[in-house]
Amino acid sequence: MNLTYAYIFLALGIGFELVSTSYLKDTNGFTKLYPSLICIITLCICIYLLAHSMKFIPVGIVYATWAGLGIVGITVIAGIKYNQIPNLPTIIGISLIIIGVIIVHLMNDIDVK
Repeated sequence: MNLTYAYIFLALGIGFELVSTSYLKDTNGFTKLYPSLICIITLCICIYLLAHSMKFIPVGIVYATWAGLGIVGITVIAGIKYNQIPNLPTIIGISLIIIGVIIVHLMNDIDVK
């Protein structure tokens, strides 16, 4: 595995986290079987992928990327799936999150092996 695969694993981990979180409301407090299984299984896959991406990418960068892009992604999904449209302050805050993730990636000191 190299840095490229680490970023692929990170991207896939974020994707699985988005699937998991998008089904979380549908679990109805984990009382519905299929949404609960989807949520749990995809979150386990997400954590597995993140752990492997941390072999090459520093923990702080992985976590900042995962959390930041997860927030942005789930906000978009909630807008589509549940018609939860963000207001202006939320959009400004999400824009700042995106800027923060970009800064973290541009200013990191990852050693390419």
